[in-house]
Amino acid sequence: MNRTLQLTEQLISRPSVTPDDADCQRIIADRLSPLGFECETIVSGPDDFRVTNLWAKFKGFSAATPEGQAPAATDSIAQKQPPKTLVFAGHTDVVPTGPLAQWHSNPFTPSHRDGVLYGRGAADMKTSLAAMVVAVEEFLAQHPQPNLSIAFLLTSDEEGPANDGTVVVCKQLAARGEVLDYCIVGEPTSVDQLGDMIKNGRRGTMSGKLTVKGVQGHIAYPHLAKNPIHLFAPALSELVATEWDQGNEFFPATSWQVSNIHGGTGASNIIPGELVVDFNFRFCTESTPECLRERLEAVLARHQLDYELSWVTGGLPFLTTPGELVQAVRGAILAETGLTTALSTTGGTSDGRFIAKVCSQVIEFGPINASIHKINEHVLVSSIEPLKNIYKGVLERLAGTDRA
Repeated sequence: MNRTLQLTEQLISRPSVTPDDADCQRIIADRLSPLGFECETIVSGPDDFRVTNLWAKFKGFSAATPEGQAPAATDSIAQKQPPKTLVFAGHTDVVPTGPLAQWHSNPFTPSHRDGVLYGRGAADMKTSLAAMVVAVEEFLAQHPQPNLSIAFLLTSDEEGPANDGTVVVCKQLAARGEVLDYCIVGEPTSVDQLGDMIKNGRRGTMSGKLTVKGVQGHIAYPHLAKNPIHLFAPALSELVATEWDQGNEFFPATSWQVSNIHGGTGASNIIPGELVVDFNFRFCTESTPECLRERLEAVLARHQLDYELSWVTGGLPFLTTPGELVQAVRGAILAETGLTTALSTTGGTSDGRFIAKVCSQVIEFGPINASIHKINEHVLVSSIEPLKNIYKGVLERLAGTDRA
């Protein structure tokens, strides 16, 4: 069994359902500390939802390699300025298992069948974490004084509310003046083959809860009541038909969707007194939360509705245009798999939205995502070592050692 697979199985065996880290970060810190990483645990959140975060940064080689041998000699690279920092980011928490009876094996007992490794977190994203750690181990064994600073940012609150995880660490890093140049988030981004897609951005998300006020009354006497459903219908039609923007070369157009709508008491002879509508914007970099709110509220005002409206912005869009990091990741994927990877901004949100506030280049790359959050989540065993090799290849390209 190779070391990447071994660490993957060790992490899968920990039942780290949000926000419980279940010692995953300790396992990783124990691998990083001997390499010369300074590991800091940052605990956040209320007593009933304690979140564990790990910030680990390479400070210099302080021990032997994992194999117990001295690090290989390498030509030192003259540094005229501080090296840039690459952060490997991810989450140790997983979603709940769902009905255990529907799993073919215990979700927290790594199981192999027909070349596939099963277990909760196998794809999302413990394989990525293991591959990142082993890639760094191998890279530093060959280049103990790289012209590149390396860090890890891990949380146990990505699959949950995400209030006390990566966002907390990023705020602390910003307050300290920590400079981050590149970040790879180990989200499962591949579709059909490892490396066929990476995410170089994500749309923003903003939700609203709208309460349209009416007057409750007997359905046989509509002139004595005011039906909020009827009042809102023309506004709803206009909102559905609105073009919020046209998107751009990296993002599709902004989308507005109703997720829940409710009015009435359940009785068939009562006009409801209010209508409650939950909706969401998934928006691109062509729009801002402020302009979207203003435009939507203008529609409501134009239809003279009596309403209450609350907003929650879950995350802003971020975009990494092709540059050093994208080039390094694409080059490493091509070298390992022969694939020319596609750039994409599809899907939901990720912790990349927080990291992008303190890091100018953020991409997401990991294994095939077809089974994430599903019963019998899995990853191809044959993809685990290539994933590690790609992460190592990115390190080599950003440090300039691929040309050494």
